[in-house]
Amino acid sequence: MLPLLLLLLLSAPLQAEDRPPVLSLDREQLSQITQEDSKAREIIRRADRVRAPDKPFRYTLTLTEHKNGRDLTEKQQVLDISMRFYKPDEQREKGEARALVRFVSPVRDKGKVLLSDLDKMWYFAPELRRPIPISRQQRLLGQVSNGDVVAADFDYSYVSTLLGTEACNETKCYKLSLTRRWPSVPYPAITYWVEVGTYYPQQIDFLSTEGRLIKRSRYLNYTDALGVMRPATIIVEDALRKDNWTTMTYSDLMLESLPESYFQKDYLSRGSQ
Repeated sequence: MLPLLLLLLLSAPLQAEDRPPVLSLDREQLSQITQEDSKAREIIRRADRVRAPDKPFRYTLTLTEHKNGRDLTEKQQVLDISMRFYKPDEQREKGEARALVRFVSPVRDKGKVLLSDLDKMWYFAPELRRPIPISRQQRLLGQVSNGDVVAADFDYSYVSTLLGTEACNETKCYKLSLTRRWPSVPYPAITYWVEVGTYYPQQIDFLSTEGRLIKRSRYLNYTDALGVMRPATIIVEDALRKDNWTTMTYSDLMLESLPESYFQKDYLSRGSQ
């Protein structure tokens, strides 16, 4: 449903990521962002509304790794995610791009919490004394990283260009090229296919600085969720090993506005209870 986290989280060193000094989703800063291709921005914004509601919401995300043709159900992870993901408009001076991720299963992961606030991310586990900053590039499971689990703001994070239209998945898609604005954005470049007419995301290729394919996400199983057709499944494929992929399954989408205090770093130790 949405684009938009673990034991493997600790497989890489935990560290603060490079980031610009200040980022915010206020109307003034967004208006100053240079966006040369207005048509590309319109397509991305419409696709964003397919991926995620423009009101605070909550959903369940199930991650299942597939390796060498086998489903690794013993490694399956279930996450409870609350998000505030919207841009400023006529009624709102300031937008938000925050997510609170609570680990549901397996049992060994209960009590772990992740907080994403635009360009920053913190992690807390019961064995830690306090939340620690982490990188969006660190993996949760298989090819899935922290940055993949929460809905990305492609409009804000990337400069986009419409390359044209082409056939994709038995339909016709806009093909867009995206280049990151900030060093903190997880992927240097993206090629994005969005269905013409419906603005349904179809496929995203995540690229290195040299343009090499890192991984590919495919959006599948569009179903009605809160009155909008949204993808219930995202397949994240390993670009180097075609027999390895991770399935992200979205369910139980609902509108829910948690208190502002829940999206603060100091809440994480309490939110893990």
